Amino acid sequence: MDADPPHLAAAPPGVTLRTTAAVREVLAGRRRGLPAILELSGPAVVASVAYVDPGNFATNIQSGATYGYTLLWVVLAANLIAMLFQAMSAKIGIVTGHNLAELCRIHFPPPVVWAMWGASEIAAMATDLAEFLGGAIGLSLLLHLPLLGGMTVTAIITYALLMLDRSGFRPLELVIGALVLTIGACYLAELFITPPDWAATIVGSVVPRLPDRGAVTLAVGIVGATVMPHAIYLHSGLTQARTLPRNDAERRKLVRYSNLEVVVALAFAGAVNAAMVMMAAAAFHAGHPEVAEIETAYHTLVPLLGAAAAAIFLISLMASGISSSVVGTMAGQLIMQGFLRRRIPVWLRRLVTMLPAFIVVAAGLDATRCLVISQVVLSLVLPVPMVALLLLSRRPEVMGAFVAGRTISTVAAAAATLTLLLNFVLLAQILAG
Repeated sequence: MDADPPHLAAAPPGVTLRTTAAVREVLAGRRRGLPAILELSGPAVVASVAYVDPGNFATNIQSGATYGYTLLWVVLAANLIAMLFQAMSAKIGIVTGHNLAELCRIHFPPPVVWAMWGASEIAAMATDLAEFLGGAIGLSLLLHLPLLGGMTVTAIITYALLMLDRSGFRPLELVIGALVLTIGACYLAELFITPPDWAATIVGSVVPRLPDRGAVTLAVGIVGATVMPHAIYLHSGLTQARTLPRNDAERRKLVRYSNLEVVVALAFAGAVNAAMVMMAAAAFHAGHPEVAEIETAYHTLVPLLGAAAAAIFLISLMASGISSSVVGTMAGQLIMQGFLRRRIPVWLRRLVTMLPAFIVVAAGLDATRCLVISQVVLSLVLPVPMVALLLLSRRPEVMGAFVAGRTISTVAAAAATLTLLLNFVLLAQILAG
């Protein structure tokens, strides 16, 4: 593994000379502490957007309103699983110089690759349905626009942000990071406005319970909304050529910094998800357990907590929808390019993945219900990249000296098995009517 892969001989596009020099300072040990961490941060922050997208809003609001604090343990478990698989994805990109989709194409038989690509495209569309609809709902309610108008504005903003990528990865990372902080700040404010029951929060976080079939469906939706298939693919692409390690020692140092960033970024995203459930439980569970839609939650918050709380809720939803829609488009590009060696223009990719959302609105379907269903679809597709990542991480011919150890492999296999079992339970419920 000490020799550089051929495609890493030249500096990757989007990396400035200043960034390259600064990273070399970090790898040489001449820059330490917070400056070093900030210099290498970015990929996990971008990937963390997938964990606070509008699909999370939909499932978390339903969870808190219907079951109070009971399903907080699912949020915690899903976040721990996410940390593990995002760290593994980042590592495989750093070590191999390839993203997960490319490695699947290289190492798996063509029929498997085609099936994986099809499942991943379905996941990308389900992802974008949630993200695009969520941002549009937030904009339309905040600015008093028709939903189609909110969708149009969301599409324009998303495309404008995607164009930042032409100036390198840093401007887009900084904007996405600012949007993630906005979401976190909004929910911190909501917790001050609606103080949760901390004793019930602790119990709900550590005592596993699924009271009924509806709770099982929501639990699967929470897993699908938290551990995102496209985020697992994307993280490996964000790290594969961001920095050019020259030897195993540099790769090892990059993996350590990456693991630290994953823990911090996803712990923040997990705290935001928990805050969503806690806010919904505190505001709705006792008097309005029927609240299940984002629009209903907004209109209920106004008389309960005032216009300021409702506006903060919409701002966080809007920031979530816009940022996650950008990241979803980036992931869709990477998935197609990795599996098929095909790249289509960003505007076309954006148009194709927006279509399901426009169809949902034009057909007059319940937007929030569609968001929850999209998260269940994501959960059904989720085992595909999880299993692929697990298999590839254990292959010495892929990872060399960085092959996954027995403990990591066992825990990852258990997490993938748990996800599969949840999916089988959900499918059994569906077949049973």
